[in-house]
Amino acid sequence: MTATNNKAVYDERLKRLEDNVALKETDRVPFIYFSTFWAAKLQRLTFAEMMYDVDKYIAVSKQAIDMLQPDAFSSLLFAFGQTLEGLSYNPMRWPGGGKVDPMATFQYLDQEFMTVDEYDEYIFDPTGFYLHKYLPRLAGAYKPLGMLPDFAARAEWDLITQPMFMGNPEFQEGMKRLFEVGNKTAHIMKRILDYGNEMQAAGYPMIVGGFCKAPYDLFADFLRGSKGAMMDMFRNKDRLLEAMAKARVLLMRHVKADSELLNSKFVFMPLHWGLDGFMSPAQFKTFYWPELRKIIVAFTEMGLTPCVLWEGNCTGRLETIADVPAGKCVYWFEGTDIFKAKEVLRDTVCIRGNVPTSILITGTPEDTDEYCKKLIRVVGKGGGFMLDGSVGIPDEAKVENVIAMAQSVRKYAN
Repeated sequence: MTATNNKAVYDERLKRLEDNVALKETDRVPFIYFSTFWAAKLQRLTFAEMMYDVDKYIAVSKQAIDMLQPDAFSSLLFAFGQTLEGLSYNPMRWPGGGKVDPMATFQYLDQEFMTVDEYDEYIFDPTGFYLHKYLPRLAGAYKPLGMLPDFAARAEWDLITQPMFMGNPEFQEGMKRLFEVGNKTAHIMKRILDYGNEMQAAGYPMIVGGFCKAPYDLFADFLRGSKGAMMDMFRNKDRLLEAMAKARVLLMRHVKADSELLNSKFVFMPLHWGLDGFMSPAQFKTFYWPELRKIIVAFTEMGLTPCVLWEGNCTGRLETIADVPAGKCVYWFEGTDIFKAKEVLRDTVCIRGNVPTSILITGTPEDTDEYCKKLIRVVGKGGGFMLDGSVGIPDEAKVENVIAMAQSVRKYAN
């Protein structure tokens, strides 16, 4: 297609997305391409190859998009094996990193990187806490940051003499390592940004612009660990709530700028710990939803579109999470009863999902088509729906099933 034709197709797809967000009925349901390593199947690559070779990752992702012709794509490419290795990153194991099979996806490790008695440090000075304590614990390459002076505690001549710390050979050697990691990561990021721009120019809107977390998840995922965060709901309620209020402001700080850089108003928000199996309804309304809702509302006021991925099952939360501006958000459901969600949220949010992983991996194209047909006919009725896998396309999904899913939106168009 010519550049003019590509622009027309891009505009058509983007309008289809935006109209569904606004709960309007469109000519057909949009299909979203979102995956981690599934495209490796198309060229018999290992997941390790994709993590360590950004060009292979991009090439096979382009192939997948060209084959499936989605209405939008994710430019989240996880080709950061060199970065993770260079950082000696502690909270993750990844394919190619030595401890994970080359055909297994990366794995997060549940660890405590902030002790309970450090809440006050975080609340008072989160940047100082990150530099001097958290980051050196998170990754070995960040160790020299812990040597930085406490500049805010110095004045006048003290600030003039502080550069002497840069003469420390250990600091210099550590910073050289960070510079090397930085150069490699800058190259990877440039390639990914170029890929995103190229695919948009080819007519595909990007479904991920900014990125944000729920404040509770920040603490449960990477600071206090799941056990620590859960215990804190009982033993350190006030400090946890105060820290989350601080985190909310910090988490939002760069999202709009990132969205503008990537030319996408969609803000990806994957959620982990606010689900039916992890919190009681009362805990959800106290520790999870208030700060998350403030973020969602603030993004809509910025003209952004929060795309909230409710991982796991949150069927018991539907009435609570309906309290957001109507026609401004996308709720992507993994294990939630999506048909119940349509009943409760039909006048509030656009629903995304949720072709089951089990069907895409073990089912047939006919199974996939039948389930997609039901989603399109029921959840897509009246608008406000985007078709996707429960958490995108699973790595192990059969190619023929993914093709059936992609084709269903045209087969059962309005």
